Amino acid sequence: MATDILIPNKMLASADAALAEAFTVHRLYEASDRDAMLAGVASNIGAIASSGGADRALIEALPNLKLVAHFGVGYDPVDVVCCKERDIRVTNTPDVLNDAVAEMTLGLMLALERRIPHGDRHVREGAWESGGYPLTGELTGKTAGIMGLGRIGKEIARRLQVMKMNVVYHGRTEQKHEPYPYYASLKDMAAASDWLIVVVPGTPETTKAVNADVLKALGPQGALLNIGRGSVVDEKALITCLSDGSLGGAALDVFEDEPRVPEALRAMDNVVLQPHQGSATHKTRWAMGDLVVRNIKAHFAGQPLITPVA
Repeated sequence: MATDILIPNKMLASADAALAEAFTVHRLYEASDRDAMLAGVASNIGAIASSGGADRALIEALPNLKLVAHFGVGYDPVDVVCCKERDIRVTNTPDVLNDAVAEMTLGLMLALERRIPHGDRHVREGAWESGGYPLTGELTGKTAGIMGLGRIGKEIARRLQVMKMNVVYHGRTEQKHEPYPYYASLKDMAAASDWLIVVVPGTPETTKAVNADVLKALGPQGALLNIGRGSVVDEKALITCLSDGSLGGAALDVFEDEPRVPEALRAMDNVVLQPHQGSATHKTRWAMGDLVVRNIKAHFAGQPLITPVA
């Protein structure tokens, strides 16, 4: 069995150190000639520790690869089709980031609804001395429509109930034992909601699912929050709806072409932006890295994987 580990992109320091202590590690991102380095170690690589994904070209270059341990709950950067063809197992890092992402969701909602960044700027620029800040909205009593009531979606829902909000949801199927009203139609849910919260992964089925029709159904008093994947929202339609007033606002942690964010979004006053920080806390990222390491160790020990992707 090939037992070396390939790290294609820079990994969290704690995870890198733990892997290096237990295995022979090859850091592809450090190589001046990546192709030459890969060719020299390819037959020894039994697992990939992925923080940026693993495409078909990389996977097919490793004849003895048996595991891709991905750092992240969303595993769309990994070519799972190729892995399935080669009988290569894939793991991700679910659950350990639920709380952090739910916290960021609530923070973004408060930031946009109460215009916290705008108020901060009002004080810093000395504008308060010339007059108070305009009144804002509030979350209490509003309806949040969650697109994707998975592990993270459920954590968000619990927090929103504490904020005295109404929660409804949309997904592929109704979850009979959840206490929230279900909408089979995303557009219908958007029309019934003040907030549309996107928590689904990026897949062919979800690509641009939040389109112009959905955004217009959300309406001029509504707000979109995307904490899932940028590919789920039609970004051009979003910019148009925000510009012409058919959508009230947006709070965005993810984008179509990260880290490149359209100037139009950066210039808008009815938008709050974050650089994909949903799970970016010291505690959560350490736990994610630790889960990558534990999955790899379990694989080479012949034990069941901790968090295998079905």
